[in-house]
Amino acid sequence: MMKEISEEKFIEIFPYFRNASSPVVRMILSKGQYKTVPSKLILQMEGLPCNHIGFVLSGKKRVFKTSETGKEITIGGIEPGEFCIINAACIIADTVYPANIVTLNSVEMMILSAQDFRNMIANYDEMRRFTFWLISQSFSDVMELIEEIVFKRMDERLFEYLIEKSENDKLKTTHQRIASDLGTAREVITRILGDFEKKGLVHLSKNLIQLTNL
Repeated sequence: MMKEISEEKFIEIFPYFRNASSPVVRMILSKGQYKTVPSKLILQMEGLPCNHIGFVLSGKKRVFKTSETGKEITIGGIEPGEFCIINAACIIADTVYPANIVTLNSVEMMILSAQDFRNMIANYDEMRRFTFWLISQSFSDVMELIEEIVFKRMDERLFEYLIEKSENDKLKTTHQRIASDLGTAREVITRILGDFEKKGLVHLSKNLIQLTNL
């Protein structure tokens, strides 16, 4: 298990800093704390302050909102080479986090305190540019999510979801997880998948969807 990380390895994961002229990477590694967290761990909860930010080295995190009835919708994901831009915005504006973050698998991170991150934003152009670049990527993802929710039927969204998420025409997941990602009820996903199976588009088994004719 990786206990520390070199500048070369960090730049390999965060290639945006490859041409950095300032010691920004050295500062991240000297100020940051390496941490490994297990799968399905809640890292940030809605309404709580943002005391730190995590530069993801490996693994994936999910950002989601939960309604008063317990219904979830996935806002986005955080992968290696990224940090949560909502987290960054909350630190800069000194506001509470408006969503939740959970690990999807084991995640390795470099953790920076909120104050250290604010100092780096203030003092290093590379950190500001990287943050703004992530903001632009995140904004595009949110616009795409809004377009899907407003303008596309759920069966179309599910169809595209299966193609995007599957590997070798297989997707290991649950109906509830899909429903949470797409912001609908599990029963809706189960019904549409049942229709897909009747049409010969998929074969369903426990926690596995086999794409047969997509």
